[in-house]
Amino acid sequence: MKFTLDDQKNGLDFGDVEAMLIDKGYQAICGVDEVGRGPLAGPVVAAAVIVPPELEIPGVDDSKKLTAARREKVFDTIVNLGLPCAVGVIDNECIDKMNILKASLMAMRKAVMDLKQSPDFVLVDGNYPIPNISQPQFAVIGGDRRCQAIAAASIVAKVTRDRIMDRYQALYPSFTFSQHKGYPTPVHLDELKEHGPCEIHRRTFKPVADLIADYALF
Repeated sequence: MKFTLDDQKNGLDFGDVEAMLIDKGYQAICGVDEVGRGPLAGPVVAAAVIVPPELEIPGVDDSKKLTAARREKVFDTIVNLGLPCAVGVIDNECIDKMNILKASLMAMRKAVMDLKQSPDFVLVDGNYPIPNISQPQFAVIGGDRRCQAIAAASIVAKVTRDRIMDRYQALYPSFTFSQHKGYPTPVHLDELKEHGPCEIHRRTFKPVADLIADYALF
């Protein structure tokens, strides 16, 4: 199931979806979100976080609205609260084999399956429900702006992926992964042209694929 954009325009504010589920008796409500669909390099990372009813996490919001320092602070808050939380990481080779949508959904499913507590209900950001999970779920368009649990998951996923890309910076010093996180910024594209793709680049993504095709001509 999913809420459409029209549904959301008709008065669904932050926390309303979770309140509806709590009224129906659901307690362990899990938010799921992913980050890393757009980069040319690195993994896609999903997180699943269960937020108990009535708990308000200080500072939680859509991860894209927060500074890196603020995301780190809220991430630490989520960890210190001891909330059930898990991540799913799908690397660039798997992304190339199955496509980014399937890889993103696989990362989400892995995150849910790796939770130490089984959720009663799953709220997933975006248009697509997670395949092959047993729990009831809603796909909520713009969920990271509308559901606290999804917003929490978006922060965990973003901080986790950023830390992964920071480590890749040390392994591949020709690329400033700690700055652009693998996204197709002008700096990253210049690095690709100068050095060619490294082991963590996604070969099926157009700028990388085009570059590989150009090299094959020589």
